[in-house]
Amino acid sequence: MFLTVTANPSVDRTVEVERLTRGALHRGARVYLHPGGKGVNVARALVRNGCKARAVVPVGGTDGQQLVSMLVDHSIEVVRVPARGQVRGNITVVEPDATVTKLNEAGARLSTAEIQALNEAVLKHLAGVDWVVAAGSLPPGVPDRFYADLVHEIRPTGAQVAVDTSGPALLAAVRAAPALVKPNLDELREAAGCPLTTLRDVVVAAEQLRAYGVEAVLASLGKHGAVLVDGAGVWHAEAPAQPRSSVGAGDALLAGFLSAGARGPDALVVGVAWGAAAVSLPGSTMPGPHDVHVHQVVLHSEVAWNRRIDE
Repeated sequence: MFLTVTANPSVDRTVEVERLTRGALHRGARVYLHPGGKGVNVARALVRNGCKARAVVPVGGTDGQQLVSMLVDHSIEVVRVPARGQVRGNITVVEPDATVTKLNEAGARLSTAEIQALNEAVLKHLAGVDWVVAAGSLPPGVPDRFYADLVHEIRPTGAQVAVDTSGPALLAAVRAAPALVKPNLDELREAAGCPLTTLRDVVVAAEQLRAYGVEAVLASLGKHGAVLVDGAGVWHAEAPAQPRSSVGAGDALLAGFLSAGARGPDALVVGVAWGAAAVSLPGSTMPGPHDVHVHQVVLHSEVAWNRRIDE
């Protein structure tokens, strides 16, 4: 059983257009509507591939009702935390060459009482949970230490915590020493405070995070695959993909890695296969078993240190 907590969930609308031109009228060739937020995406990917997932989300307004309805339709167990503010809506515009333009709302402010209720809902629903995935941005009103506090409170229960967030919230969470963090390249650059242009740079930055007590760092590198750094070694994996939309690909990567045991190169291969599959699907569609091709993943047990990843 996996539990995901998404402090800033969303209803995501993806519009495919022939070409995006500033100031012009566009007619969408295709439109897709999905429940969104990193933790929600992870739950969707897990359930599509036969795992059990419980999603904790603060929800308010008509969009919040729609979000819950869509999650139930996806066979996800929903723990609804009532909130006064409206669940945010995000718009993604995708061009034929897979160029993505995103318009993300900040999200409604959560009150102190709502933040406490969200925290308590997570702790109350840990029965049978092996992994907690704390993922996504934090809405206004939520302190940067929110995910870090969850790590400290969950640790005594025996469940392990994976964190996928950015900025000050990521730095705070790293200092709480979760079992796993999954930054993308930009998030890892920001955390390291320096440019990352080669795989060596990525590994060095990941080791800096591990120095705080983080057991493993899974760094997603877009078209360059992903790097896993843990106490047993360093691995790089990549897979071919026909890009259609990169939205949610990192969430699929994390879900696949967790589903395969969250340890070592075998789990990395599965994670990269899920991520590559997600890139080939429209909108933020999460891949199912028929979309995933593990045999296409190339695993490098010896990292090509000087390979550039800024191209």
